[in-house]
Amino acid sequence: MRYMMIMQAPETMSVGEVDGPPPAEVFEAMNRYNTALVEAGVLLAAEGLGPSAEGFELTNDGESPTVTDGPFAEARELVAGFWILDVATRGEAEQWARRCPIGPGVRLEVRRIHDMNDLEGIAPPEVLDAEAALRSRVAERAAQYEQSGS
Repeated sequence: MRYMMIMQAPETMSVGEVDGPPPAEVFEAMNRYNTALVEAGVLLAAEGLGPSAEGFELTNDGESPTVTDGPFAEARELVAGFWILDVATRGEAEQWARRCPIGPGVRLEVRRIHDMNDLEGIAPPEVLDAEAALRSRVAERAAQYEQSGS
């Protein structure tokens, strides 16, 4: 089963924002945690995200999409980063989440990622076939990306 751990933190806690970068100990603790995930063979992906000032939101009011540049003043917490884990059970996902070195004011939301077989019997077979073909193309693109190093 795949799970996504979504780190939510106040905007003021973004790396390099307001008070400068976090102390070296924060980076070291996160590196130890990520290393443990890799050594356990459960980490599929993990990334930190830039501050909302560098991003945008797209909303749809029913007529046409609207793009709003960041920062997003109305948000108290923003997604600061994520991990995608491949574990055997929900309990194992919870164990890894409990080990994550998040600090005060940070929230970690953990959600299961649906697999293709979760859609069997719900989505039409032709949609499932098309989705499987798309996922294959995405996997090929990811492999190319990894080989090119960019």
